[in-house]
Amino acid sequence: MQLQKDMPDHHDADLVIKLYELRREPVMRESRSAINRQFWPATAEEALAVLRNEHPLNAPFRQVSGYWEMAYGMARHGIVHAEYLVENNSEGMFFYARVQPFVEAIRGVSATPVLVSTQWVAEETATGRALFAGYRARVEKALASRAP
Repeated sequence: MQLQKDMPDHHDADLVIKLYELRREPVMRESRSAINRQFWPATAEEALAVLRNEHPLNAPFRQVSGYWEMAYGMARHGIVHAEYLVENNSEGMFFYARVQPFVEAIRGVSATPVLVSTQWVAEETATGRALFAGYRARVEKALASRAP
Protein backbone atom coordinates (compact mmCIF):
# COMPACT_ATOMS: atom_id res chain seq x y z
CA MET A 1 0.00 0.00 0.00
CA GLN A 2 2.68 2.49 1.00
CA LEU A 3 4.64 4.12 -1.81
CA GLN A 4 7.75 5.32 0.00
CA LYS A 5 9.54 8.27 -1.51
CA ASP A 6 13.28 7.71 -2.03
CA MET A 7 14.37 11.11 -0.76
CA PRO A 8 12.62 14.03 0.90
CA ASP A 9 12.16 17.13 -1.22
CA HIS A 10 10.87 20.68 -0.76
CA HIS A 11 7.26 19.42 -0.74
CA ASP A 12 8.09 17.25 2.28
CA ALA A 13 9.71 20.24 3.98
CA ASP A 14 6.60 22.34 3.31
CA LEU A 15 4.34 19.68 4.84
CA VAL A 16 6.58 19.24 7.89
CA ILE A 17 6.61 23.01 8.46
CA LYS A 18 2.81 23.15 8.13
CA LEU A 19 2.49 20.31 10.64
CA TYR A 20 4.75 22.23 13.00
CA GLU A 21 2.57 25.31 12.62
CA LEU A 22 -0.53 23.23 13.44
CA ARG A 23 1.16 21.97 16.61
CA ARG A 24 1.52 25.61 17.73
CA GLU A 25 -2.20 26.37 17.42
CA PRO A 26 -3.43 27.26 20.97
CA VAL A 27 -5.96 24.43 21.44
CA MET A 28 -3.52 21.90 20.04
CA ARG A 29 -0.72 23.24 22.25
CA GLU A 30 -2.95 22.94 25.34
CA SER A 31 -4.01 19.42 24.37
CA ARG A 32 -0.44 18.30 23.78
CA SER A 33 0.65 19.78 27.08
CA ALA A 34 -2.17 18.09 29.00
CA ILE A 35 -1.52 14.70 27.40
CA ASN A 36 2.26 14.91 27.81
CA ARG A 37 1.98 15.88 31.49
CA GLN A 38 -1.05 13.92 32.66
CA PHE A 39 -1.61 10.88 30.44
CA TRP A 40 0.59 8.08 31.76
CA PRO A 41 -1.64 4.99 31.81
CA ALA A 42 -0.25 2.05 33.73
CA THR A 43 -3.24 -0.22 33.12
CA ALA A 44 -5.79 -0.83 30.37
CA GLU A 45 -8.44 0.62 32.68
CA GLU A 46 -6.52 3.90 32.93
CA ALA A 47 -6.03 3.99 29.15
CA LEU A 48 -9.70 3.24 28.47
CA ALA A 49 -10.93 5.79 31.02
CA VAL A 50 -9.78 8.65 28.79
CA LEU A 51 -12.27 7.51 26.14
CA ARG A 52 -15.23 8.47 28.32
CA ASN A 53 -16.68 11.83 27.26
CA GLU A 54 -16.70 13.11 30.84
CA HIS A 55 -12.99 12.36 31.39
CA PRO A 56 -11.00 15.62 31.61
CA LEU A 57 -8.43 14.31 29.12
CA ASN A 58 -10.97 13.03 26.59
CA ALA A 59 -10.86 16.07 24.30
CA PRO A 60 -7.06 16.44 24.53
CA PHE A 61 -6.64 12.71 23.83
CA ARG A 62 -8.85 12.90 20.76
CA GLN A 63 -7.05 16.06 19.57
CA VAL A 64 -3.58 14.60 20.01
CA SER A 65 -4.28 11.09 18.75
CA GLY A 66 -6.12 12.48 15.73
CA TYR A 67 -3.30 14.88 14.95
CA TRP A 68 -0.61 12.19 15.03
CA GLU A 69 -2.78 9.80 13.06
CA MET A 70 -3.28 12.45 10.37
CA ALA A 71 0.41 13.35 10.27
CA TYR A 72 1.68 9.78 10.23
CA GLY A 73 -1.02 8.79 7.75
CA MET A 74 0.69 11.09 5.25
CA ALA A 75 3.82 8.98 5.66
CA ARG A 76 2.03 5.64 5.52
CA HIS A 77 0.34 6.63 2.26
CA GLY A 78 3.49 8.05 0.65
CA ILE A 79 2.41 11.69 0.69
CA VAL A 80 5.46 12.73 2.70
CA HIS A 81 8.83 11.02 3.12
CA ALA A 82 8.30 8.80 6.17
CA GLU A 83 11.79 8.90 7.72
CA TYR A 84 12.02 12.67 7.27
CA LEU A 85 8.61 13.20 8.84
CA VAL A 86 9.35 11.01 11.87
CA GLU A 87 12.77 12.47 12.56
CA ASN A 88 11.16 15.91 12.67
CA ASN A 89 8.02 14.87 14.54
CA SER A 90 9.04 12.38 17.20
CA GLU A 91 6.56 13.56 19.82
CA GLY A 92 4.01 11.23 18.27
CA MET A 93 6.29 8.29 19.06
CA PHE A 94 6.42 9.47 22.69
CA PHE A 95 2.61 9.55 22.75
CA TYR A 96 2.40 6.12 21.13
CA ALA A 97 4.94 4.66 23.59
CA ARG A 98 2.52 5.52 26.40
CA VAL A 99 -0.59 4.10 24.71
CA GLN A 100 0.86 1.17 22.75
CA PRO A 101 0.46 -1.51 25.45
CA PHE A 102 -3.26 -0.72 25.49
CA VAL A 103 -3.93 0.03 21.83
CA GLU A 104 -5.75 -3.26 21.20
CA ALA A 105 -8.02 -2.64 24.20
CA ILE A 106 -8.74 0.87 22.91
CA ARG A 107 -9.44 -0.47 19.43
CA GLY A 108 -11.80 -3.02 20.96
CA VAL A 109 -14.12 -0.29 22.24
CA SER A 110 -13.63 2.30 19.50
CA ALA A 111 -16.03 2.77 16.61
CA THR A 112 -13.17 3.81 14.31
CA PRO A 113 -9.63 2.54 13.66
CA VAL A 114 -7.28 3.97 16.27
CA LEU A 115 -3.59 4.82 15.74
CA VAL A 116 -3.16 2.59 12.69
CA SER A 117 -0.79 4.98 10.92
CA THR A 118 1.01 5.81 14.14
CA GLN A 119 1.62 2.11 14.73
CA TRP A 120 2.81 1.77 11.13
CA VAL A 121 5.43 4.50 11.64
CA ALA A 122 6.60 2.88 14.90
CA GLU A 123 6.97 -0.52 13.27
CA GLU A 124 7.78 0.09 9.61
CA THR A 125 10.27 2.96 9.61
CA ALA A 126 13.81 2.70 10.95
CA THR A 127 13.59 6.09 12.64
CA GLY A 128 10.19 5.26 14.12
CA ARG A 129 11.42 1.93 15.49
CA ALA A 130 14.45 3.54 17.11
CA LEU A 131 12.49 6.45 18.58
CA PHE A 132 9.68 4.20 19.78
CA ALA A 133 12.11 1.84 21.52
CA GLY A 134 13.81 4.73 23.30
CA TYR A 135 10.54 6.34 24.32
CA ARG A 136 9.05 3.01 25.43
CA ALA A 137 12.05 2.43 27.72
CA ARG A 138 11.63 5.96 29.09
CA VAL A 139 7.92 5.37 29.73
CA GLU A 140 8.56 2.05 31.49
CA LYS A 141 11.17 3.71 33.71
CA ALA A 142 8.84 6.59 34.56
CA LEU A 143 5.95 4.25 35.36
CA ALA A 144 8.21 2.04 37.50
CA SER A 145 9.33 5.04 39.52
CA ARG A 146 5.70 5.89 40.32
CA ALA A 147 4.84 2.42 41.56
CA PRO A 148 4.30 2.20 45.34
